[in-house]
Amino acid sequence: MAGETSVLMPVIIVVALVIRSAFTEIRHPGSARREWAFITSRRAMAAAGVVAVTVTAIGWSQAGWAAVAWALLAGALTAYVIGRDIG
Repeated sequence: MAGETSVLMPVIIVVALVIRSAFTEIRHPGSARREWAFITSRRAMAAAGVVAVTVTAIGWSQAGWAAVAWALLAGALTAYVIGRDIG
């Protein structure tokens, strides 16, 4: 049960961020394109990959598949921060 709860939290965070982006897009058309521009940055995606692999490698022995969910969230947030200068 603890493993399921651990996976649920990063999923909830990602869903909340996507919903926030959708509501912002409704109020300010074109804002989602600027907000998600980091996806096209090679530098941001490379950093995200490094962070995701590192978090998975460190957390796998303790959390198993939950470490992958947290690693993907950490990688996405890293890419967002590094890619902010694009838009």
